[in-house]
Amino acid sequence: MTNYLLDTNHLSPLVTIGHPFRQRFLQNINPSNTLAIPSPVITEWQRLRNRFAFYHIDDVIAEAAAQLQISLRRQGRQLGTIDALIAALALANNLVLLTTDRDFETIPELLRENWLNTP
Repeated sequence: MTNYLLDTNHLSPLVTIGHPFRQRFLQNINPSNTLAIPSPVITEWQRLRNRFAFYHIDDVIAEAAAQLQISLRRQGRQLGTIDALIAALALANNLVLLTTDRDFETIPELLRENWLNTP
């Protein structure tokens, strides 16, 4: 069983009827996997709130995101606030982040997959 956190760039095609990714996803997803969305994604996809598991950002996650941004800045790298929150949420909950966003590559301990670029 794998628990996935969907970034907006994976959620958009998943909910678009007729998108090639949607069909491939529905055929290949394991029923024991959990799909979740982080609270920042709700700003774009509020209507899907009840169809996925949901992870809230609390003060612990917010602090972890801030520390992540500070650590990356010290290495000469930038990570936007929303991406830092999503990364901190995935790290804290041992989730695999489904994303096409290359900004997350600066976080080696973050498990990431890109299902949009796989056959």
